[in-house]
Amino acid sequence: MAKQKKDNGENMEETEKTETPETIESVPAEEEPRDETAEALAAEKEKFLRLAAEYDNFRKRSIKEKETIFSDVRSDTVSKLLPVYDNLERALSTGSTDEAFYKGVEMTMTQMREIFQSLGVTEIKAVGEPFDPTVHNAVMHVEDPELGENVVAEEFQKGFMLGDRVIRCSVVKVAN
Repeated sequence: MAKQKKDNGENMEETEKTETPETIESVPAEEEPRDETAEALAAEKEKFLRLAAEYDNFRKRSIKEKETIFSDVRSDTVSKLLPVYDNLERALSTGSTDEAFYKGVEMTMTQMREIFQSLGVTEIKAVGEPFDPTVHNAVMHVEDPELGENVVAEEFQKGFMLGDRVIRCSVVKVAN
């Protein structure tokens, strides 16, 4: 409580001044700009956190897209080399009287297999395996009591996988 001197003409009289609601309200009025500043700071912090989260999502999406593009390009490249592989395989299966020529084709095929292996390309096992429509393409059926039901009896064209992705299905004959 503040004391104030009051002038009554000749005498100066001291009176006590009590705090009124107006003076009490003036104190929080000074704090209102602080509340506005805190709200503005909170809003800017939320914007920053959202922006950081969007950037993190963008970064992760970009990495995933790059990996997908790389995998797609690699599988497309391998699929374009498969006819060359097939021709080399046919050349080796026919044999040759020219030993040097045969040796050259054999070396080329070995190199092709090494390249496929380094790229992560694997051959799909077919003969003697149970028929799987996700990796085998059945073009013929044969009755063979020795093999059992739905077992691959013969492979006409090799199938290949890149990791767990099928590049080309094996073309096979299935025992029924």
